[in-house]
Amino acid sequence: MATKLLLTFAICRLIVTVGLTLEPTELLHLGVDGQLSVHPSDLESASRDFGLLTRAEPLAVLHPSSALDVARLVKAAYGSDHGFTVSARGHGHSINGQAQTPDGVVVQMSGNGVGPRPRVQAGDMYVDVWGGELWIDVLRSTLEYGLAPKSWTDYLYLSVGGTLSNAGISGQAFNHGPQISNVHELDVVTGKGELMTCSEEQNSELFHAVLGGLGQFGIITRARISLEPAPQRVRWIRVLYSNFSAFTRDQEHLISLNGSQKFDYVEGFVIVDEGLINNWRSSFFSPGNPVKISSLGSNNGGVLYCLEVTKNYHESTAASVDQEVEALLKKLNFIPNSVFTTDLPYVDFLDRVHKSELKLRSKGLWEVPHPWLNLFVPKSQIDDFNRGVFKGILGNKKTSGPILIYPMNKNKWDQRSSVVTPDEQVFYLVAFLRSALDNGEESQSLEYLSNQNRQILRFCDDDGIKVKQYLPHYTTQEEWRDHLGSKWDRFHQMKKKFDPRHILASGQQIFTPTFLGSSSRASRCRDLMIKSRQPQQIYFLDLVGNFVAQLVPVPPSVDWRCAVFTLFHFITRPLPLSPSHVRLQTRQQYTLSIPPVELIFFGFIPALKSNWIFADSTK
Repeated sequence: MATKLLLTFAICRLIVTVGLTLEPTELLHLGVDGQLSVHPSDLESASRDFGLLTRAEPLAVLHPSSALDVARLVKAAYGSDHGFTVSARGHGHSINGQAQTPDGVVVQMSGNGVGPRPRVQAGDMYVDVWGGELWIDVLRSTLEYGLAPKSWTDYLYLSVGGTLSNAGISGQAFNHGPQISNVHELDVVTGKGELMTCSEEQNSELFHAVLGGLGQFGIITRARISLEPAPQRVRWIRVLYSNFSAFTRDQEHLISLNGSQKFDYVEGFVIVDEGLINNWRSSFFSPGNPVKISSLGSNNGGVLYCLEVTKNYHESTAASVDQEVEALLKKLNFIPNSVFTTDLPYVDFLDRVHKSELKLRSKGLWEVPHPWLNLFVPKSQIDDFNRGVFKGILGNKKTSGPILIYPMNKNKWDQRSSVVTPDEQVFYLVAFLRSALDNGEESQSLEYLSNQNRQILRFCDDDGIKVKQYLPHYTTQEEWRDHLGSKWDRFHQMKKKFDPRHILASGQQIFTPTFLGSSSRASRCRDLMIKSRQPQQIYFLDLVGNFVAQLVPVPPSVDWRCAVFTLFHFITRPLPLSPSHVRLQTRQQYTLSIPPVELIFFGFIPALKSNWIFADSTK
């Protein structure tokens, strides 16, 4: 009786740990070299993202050791009778759960020991990087050769595959285009589990679909990124405007310049209250010398605009950089005496946001909800946007994060990619990068900011401002059709071609997985076991399943027989524990990570089957 109780408890715990939305036996047959984990800490991490607006716990988390591990997992999902979803996760910087999946497995692409290190080809000016590599590590690797990628994001602790699945933009995009315009080649695991190399010349349909494709057509496991000689230092300048038309006119002038006589980076931000200009994104200004809107004589409804530009240089050319900057600034119409300048190493400029992150973390202000809203606004309607949003909806209310605004040139974007931009040659990014704070200020609460985002979108619809969301978030296919516009048909065709079962990136909520219902889950699990078991064993498992169902009251949705079959699969196979105390491993190198508490129960199972071995289980 004691043995039966132990067996029952182990089955119960297995159900709690693995869940049974899919057949756990299917995961055991993957044969991955990495680690397939159902440890609570891994599941909890994969269930959240930077936005902290949604939570969805996966059934398991795969820590791949190579692209082949990713391919094996997706191929298992594609070939499964029941099916399960697969979502790639980098540094977890999504806002609305785009990398989450409650019905399948999250592939944790970023992390220590995941994937190969960057391989720089200095002669050919490119670097091959793992899809989960963080851009900060790409930078460090390429700087060893005096090289660096051309186009960046403001925050470097993002994965390569993550930004390339969206676009990857910052102040260099007006000149070099987004990051997706600086990729030579990709390795991609499609929704069929096929590992394919693609480029302009090879599998070009997949190449263009994946770039900006929101993870819908494949998981990027390698990217070949274009490089250029890295500058040594940066002259960083900010100037202020009270007139919006002068501000945008100067920004548009700067991004139209060609040749070497131009700035290397052009961004800007909106200041709707005095606190914002001195906040974390604007740490350029010294706390000992704060900038006050009132001191600048603003008669613009309490709104100012800050132009932010940089000039890269080498120490050997430092003597001429002052003259170049002065010549460029002479043609601008900013508020006199509002020029703020600093000089710093190139790496420090690129990594500027991370330093601010560390400050926010120390104050407990980083891991808070982030109801961000990123919009592409056509140039012809940016004045209307300013009138209705910056001066209208926002007014001079206190805000809790930067509001970026800067223009880009459409001709720097490859229209064959999956990214959607406005139908004008110049368009603006307007990014509301605000944090929801529980500090008693109504205007900084999550509910208030979320409602304000909806108000902004509603204003654009009512006023006919044809914005496109960057890092888009929609919940219906009708909304996605409207967002993608003329690109929808091709987008849909590529989905049918490369991910016909809608396995990948279901958190984007574009396509619904085409899997069977769950009503016959236990019988399908039973069928899996029949493939490798004798009829008398199945009869025995049925008896055990009935015994468990009678002994322990459970919800109708729980498939006890499937759990029994799975546990029996564990017991009757040679499953020695690996040296890590949180992994079960077969001699065929299949791994399943479990919480240490499971060892208490699985430790008794050798009494039932002597071919179980424990090794270093206390480590």
